[in-house]
Amino acid sequence: MSLLVVGSVALDSVETPFGKADNVLGGSGTFFSASASHLTPVQLVGVVGDDYPMDQLEPLRARGVDMAGLEQAEGESFHWRGRYRHDLNSAETLETRLGVFSHFSPKVPAQFKTPDYVFLANIDPRLQLDVLSQVKRPKLVACDTMNFWIESRRPDILELIKHVDLITLNDGEARQLTDCFNLVKAARWIMARGPRMVIIKKGEHGAFLFKENSIFFAPAYPLEEVFDPTGAGDSFAGGFMGYLARTNDMSDANLRRAIVYGSAMGSFAVEKFSVQRLLEINANDIATRVSEFRELVAFEEELRA
Repeated sequence: MSLLVVGSVALDSVETPFGKADNVLGGSGTFFSASASHLTPVQLVGVVGDDYPMDQLEPLRARGVDMAGLEQAEGESFHWRGRYRHDLNSAETLETRLGVFSHFSPKVPAQFKTPDYVFLANIDPRLQLDVLSQVKRPKLVACDTMNFWIESRRPDILELIKHVDLITLNDGEARQLTDCFNLVKAARWIMARGPRMVIIKKGEHGAFLFKENSIFFAPAYPLEEVFDPTGAGDSFAGGFMGYLARTNDMSDANLRRAIVYGSAMGSFAVEKFSVQRLLEINANDIATRVSEFRELVAFEEELRA
């Protein structure tokens, strides 16, 4: 099954209590692709400047990421510089230079226009809507967003979610969008406006999958060291969507497995800076971690007299 992602391809400079990295691969589209391509081929649409180190994307291309939709424009690439202190759930943005990304207008190549699965990564919701006008109706459309768009483009987000099957956002963003402190009520509020499913991410505390008649929770993997949480959410989305595209199964049981695959991929992403760890792991590593997730939540019901 084909999987299309539209998102940012950037260069990040990140500082955490455990080290720093300068001008490394970043961006929502990059992390998503690095994660999902372990499970299924990926079609990437994005834009970079003429200063981008394209050779560093070759490992992704070799693993099945089709970059026919990655435009290289004249000018500077999207650069983000941020710092994490001991609260690794929130980043302090030190500098943002949008470069050519400020004029990004997604152009979906002809060979990408009939995807089975689409992930609209964190970009302007007006652009996310434009992408949907360029593709034939997929089996599943998922989108991501962030607090900036909720504050500045709220009407566009409300229009967008009428046209998607699933939205992923963190707990703070869910509360901001819905004005509901309770996450169950927030998810119900969102589903009443379009999406059949809502994933609410809680960082180091796991993720919820809400459907009309069910709720599933997957814990976060207990890591001793977290080096760089920058791409955790996009890597989670890549694992989730990649697994769905590989299995082409939208049953409730398979959606739950997909959440665990997403959590596993997110846990790998934070173990090193940038996409480095995602480029190192293999199928056996993923299978082992998914098995470990099963052990985290496995228990036997007590027999009663």
